[in-house]
Amino acid sequence: MEHIRSFLFEEEGVGVVEIILILVVLISLVLIFKTQLTNLVQSIFSKIVSQSNSV
Repeated sequence: MEHIRSFLFEEEGVGVVEIILILVVLISLVLIFKTQLTNLVQSIFSKIVSQSNSV
């Protein structure tokens, strides 16, 4: 009976579930905004290249 009670009050698995849920949300946001992120990164790199050529 004590083993069942300690299992019910154990909270180590809760942290793992929270981390998995956060990762799922982040991955889904990246997939939703993939084109916008790609365009943003490309414009940043093009600005870096153009400004480095002027130096």
